[in-house]
Amino acid sequence: MALDLARKSFTPYAPKKGEEYMSAKQRTHFRKILEQLKGELSEEIDRTVHTMQDEATVFADPNDRASQESDIALELRNRDRERKLIKKIDETIARIEADEYGYCDSCGVEIGLKRLEARPTATLCIDCKTLDELREKQVAK
Repeated sequence: MALDLARKSFTPYAPKKGEEYMSAKQRTHFRKILEQLKGELSEEIDRTVHTMQDEATVFADPNDRASQESDIALELRNRDRERKLIKKIDETIARIEADEYGYCDSCGVEIGLKRLEARPTATLCIDCKTLDELREKQVAK
């Protein structure tokens, strides 16, 4: 997925001793990661649109046509997921600009640099996210 692509191309942030959490340097680091990820997602979406336009073929065989439609539906679902991720990235960049990035929405503690590098759009600390997932499991049963 795109998150994996972006993760491979940046160096993890190494905080200096005594550096304040979510300093200007750290916010800049995460902003670069998010903007790079957004760029990669946008390129992928554009590539898909061009590919779909180029490969728009009408097959006489119903099986070929069904296979093509299935492939297109899967591709569109993936792009929709990426479009939602782009929206989340934009919201996260706005949080960085408002100096609200890096703190849990639920309890207000620091999310942590390593968690943010693994999931730059995270809004919950690991404890709150774990509780949230447990609640989801209980409700789903």
